[in-house]
Amino acid sequence: MQILLLAAGFAVLVAISASSVILVNQARRDSGWVLHTVEVENQLSTVLLEIRRAESATRAYLLSASPQFLREYETAAGTILPAVDKLTGLTTDNPVQIKNAAKLREAVDTRLAEFARGMDRVKNNDVASGIALLRAGQSNEAVQAIGHISREMRAEEERLFAQRTRTADSTQQLASIVTITGSSLVIALAALSIFLVRRSSRARDDAEAALRDNNLNLETTVEERTADLREANEEIQRFAYIVSHDLRSPLVNIMGFTSELEELRGDIFRRIATLANDAPVVPGVNGELPEPLLPEQDKQLSTDFTEALGFIKSSIGKMDRLISAILNLTREGRREFKPVKIDIRDLIENIASTVAHQAAETETTIRIEPLPNIVSDRLAMEQIFSNLIDNALKYLKPGVPGDILVRGRSKMGFAIFEIVDNGRGIDPKDHQRIFDLFRRAGTQDRPGQGIGLAHVRALVRRLGGTMSVSSELGHGSNFTVTLPARWTGTNRDKQA
Repeated sequence: MQILLLAAGFAVLVAISASSVILVNQARRDSGWVLHTVEVENQLSTVLLEIRRAESATRAYLLSASPQFLREYETAAGTILPAVDKLTGLTTDNPVQIKNAAKLREAVDTRLAEFARGMDRVKNNDVASGIALLRAGQSNEAVQAIGHISREMRAEEERLFAQRTRTADSTQQLASIVTITGSSLVIALAALSIFLVRRSSRARDDAEAALRDNNLNLETTVEERTADLREANEEIQRFAYIVSHDLRSPLVNIMGFTSELEELRGDIFRRIATLANDAPVVPGVNGELPEPLLPEQDKQLSTDFTEALGFIKSSIGKMDRLISAILNLTREGRREFKPVKIDIRDLIENIASTVAHQAAETETTIRIEPLPNIVSDRLAMEQIFSNLIDNALKYLKPGVPGDILVRGRSKMGFAIFEIVDNGRGIDPKDHQRIFDLFRRAGTQDRPGQGIGLAHVRALVRRLGGTMSVSSELGHGSNFTVTLPARWTGTNRDKQA
């Protein structure tokens, strides 16, 4: 709402400013035309005044023949025509006045000619004739024309003066109305803005008070939930440890009985061979009993029996490895992490040296670019990078020399590590599946229990970081691990 008011206020100010500029310019033009009308009237009065001066000087000269009046005449006569020309120039905006100015010029020329003839006669000592000529000219057509035309021009200018005065007054009045209206709108918007700001301030104060209360309650709730979660997590770890430990006991018994059953297999099928061949089985030179010679039907039974024992032993081994992995996870979950300064490049080089033989067998190159050092738990970092590099070696593309790149950078208090390979890649639909416990993706042609990446992500989260993967089938994989550059051991590890 406040943004809308600010926008409205800005729009009003812009409109007022634009309108004021336009109206001020218009008022200036209107006032200019009013002044122009006054100037035309003044120039007309100047022309008439100079004609009267010339006429007065001419009369005085005819009566006295004084050189002084001759000079006055010449001065007045010299200014009349320029004054008429100036008047003509001032009236070019009005067609009516253009015609009047032309008529006035003709009448003035005629009158000046009469003055000139009278002055010439005086100069020729014909004073009586000059005076008679001047008296006769007072009522002639030129004088009447000058008077008539000047009255028409003055009437026209008075009409224009009234019209232009009304226009100027209207423009100034409109400018005042716009200014007053705009100012009132701005004041109203300002008052409304102040009201809304105060209301928002009150609402903000109330919200801050409520937030403080909620924070107090939330902190208590979080502490309670964290304690419950920690207790539940510890209980789950204890349960997993107990279950795994208890599962191992019957598994050991199954393994023992399976071994005994494997030994009994030889005795059973030798007895069958003895019964089938009616001849005793004689031990060899080394005291071991030879493989019994069985009929085809019994031989197939022996083969099936052996395969069944093999499946049982394989399943027992897989179960044993899963139980061991669960026990390792529970032990790792109970381990307290300790932040120390770690030279990551040195750590990665040590890991690469431990898998150098495996890398040589697969013609894999492990490249290590400059890496940022961090403060974190060393054992956890070793487990994270060992799992990722081991996975990169395990899932290479068949027939293609492996290439594994480890690179890193620092950004805004975090260290970002990338493990990039050119292996078989991962289908995008399995990107989340590979991080689930006991879940694997793709062709299951490599040993594993589906625990490694789940364990790595759990470690990364305990260290306050995140982990992601970018990969496509046949185009390799890029695992990105983002960790705090200086982990203090006070974040997720305390809440795990």
